[in-house]
Amino acid sequence: MKKNDSKKQVREAIHACQDKKAEEITILELDKDSGAFTDYFVVCSGTNPRQVQAISDEVEMRLKKAGHPPRQLEGYKQGEWILLDYVDFVVHVFSEKARKYYDLERLWKSAKRLEPAELTPKSRAVSRTKTTAARSPRKKKLA
Repeated sequence: MKKNDSKKQVREAIHACQDKKAEEITILELDKDSGAFTDYFVVCSGTNPRQVQAISDEVEMRLKKAGHPPRQLEGYKQGEWILLDYVDFVVHVFSEKARKYYDLERLWKSAKRLEPAELTPKSRAVSRTKTTAARSPRKKKLA
């Protein structure tokens, strides 16, 4: 898969997590030399097993709709750590307790941390709005 396709799918997964109010969304770009089996990890937390499952469901549904079902899904019934494997990236949805215990960010500390905004392309509409807002308003001449 092309790098841009992966990024697009990762963005969609991030949006799904955000829409289900996932907490502490972190993206790890894994180093090719680290022996990693994928390019990205998306890591987030839910406050209870039902929310963890809801986040996972939303990610799976959105990516399936785009023609990208997960290759593997693990841990759904327990709702403590759900892993969705999309080959080029893996989504990890944790309960708060499980995330602290497994601490993937520490285990993969050589990975580059990305913010969700770094994978979202800047829209032209947003930049036009900023430009328009920066201009001083025109004054109408009174007759």
